[in-house]
Amino acid sequence: MLLLLHHQKNKQTNMKKILLSIVATTLIGVSMQAQTNEPKGKTVVQVFGNFHSELAEEKPKPAFGLERTYLGYEGKLSESLSMQAVMDIGKSSDVGDMHYMAYIKKAEISWKKGDFTFKGGMISTTQFNFQEKFWGHRYVMKSFQDQYKFGSSADLGLAAYYNPTSWLTMDLIIVNGEGYKKVQSNEGFNYGIGATLTPLKGFQIRLYSGLNQGNGIDKKDALNLAAFMGYKGKDFSIGAEYNHKMNTLETNSYNQSGLSLYMSYILNKHINLYARYDELSSTDDWYSKDESSAILGAEFKLSKNIKISPNLRLSMPKAQEQDNTYSAYINCSFGL
Repeated sequence: MLLLLHHQKNKQTNMKKILLSIVATTLIGVSMQAQTNEPKGKTVVQVFGNFHSELAEEKPKPAFGLERTYLGYEGKLSESLSMQAVMDIGKSSDVGDMHYMAYIKKAEISWKKGDFTFKGGMISTTQFNFQEKFWGHRYVMKSFQDQYKFGSSADLGLAAYYNPTSWLTMDLIIVNGEGYKKVQSNEGFNYGIGATLTPLKGFQIRLYSGLNQGNGIDKKDALNLAAFMGYKGKDFSIGAEYNHKMNTLETNSYNQSGLSLYMSYILNKHINLYARYDELSSTDDWYSKDESSAILGAEFKLSKNIKISPNLRLSMPKAQEQDNTYSAYINCSFGL
C-alpha cells in the first residue's frame, strides 16, 4: 500500500514537471518566433485605493487604504501572438495588514488561430473571470468567488478556448491549483471546463466545473461548480450567479454555497449606479464567516482611466454572537 501511494505521488510530481516543461518550451518557442517581429504594446499601471470608516460605532476609525497596484506590460508580438506580464503589489494576510508583497500576477503568452485560442504561463483562470468582468467593479469589491476564496484569479498552467459560433465559447484549463501566490507548493492539478452561451443579444449564460486534486493521503479533491446568467442592455445590466464548493480545505463534507446578485444602471456617460447582494453558507455552519452582505454605490468616471465610487456596505454575519456591521467607502481606481 505504501509503495502504491509513493508511486502515485511520484506520478503526480512527474506530471507537474511535464506541465512546467510544456509551459517553458511554449514560452521559449514563442519568444524565438517573435524576435523577428516588431512588438506593439502598452504599459499597464492600475492602482486601487479607498477611504473607509465603520458606521454605528462609538469610536469609528476612518482610514485611507491602498489595496492593490498592478504594474506591467502587454503587447502584440505578431498577428496571432500576444503577451502580458503584470506584477501585483498588495496586502498579504500571511504577514499582516501593514505589509505589502509583490507577486507575478500574469506572465502569459496567447496564440490565436481561427476559432482557437491557447494561453500558457501564469494565466488568468477561467473559474470566475467572466463573472468578474460582468460585475465590472473589481476595484470596489472582488466578485463572489474571489471574495470568499472559492478559487484563485491566476495560476501557472495552460488554457484553451474554442469559439465555433457567435453564441458559444468553450474553454479547458489545467493549472497547478495553488494560485499565483504559492506556485507548485502542493501535489496534484486543478482541472476546469466551462462554456459561455449567448442565446440572445445581451443575454449570457456561463457554466463551469472544476476539480482541484487533494494534497496527501487524507486530503479530498475539491469540486467547484458555478452557474451564471445575466443580461446587459444599453443602459443597465443585471446578473445572478450560484456557486458551490465541495470539500473546502481538502476536508470531507466541508461544503460551501453562495448566491450573488448584482445590477447597474447608467445615468449618463460619467455616472452609473450599482447594487449587489451576496449570501454565503456552509454545511452545518462549519465556516465561522458565513454571512449575508449588501453594497450600494455610485461610480463617477472622471476620465477613461480614473474612477471614484462612494458606497455603503452592510455585513450580516450568521453567527449569533456577531453583530451586523455598517461601513462607508470611497473607492478609487486610476492608471494608464
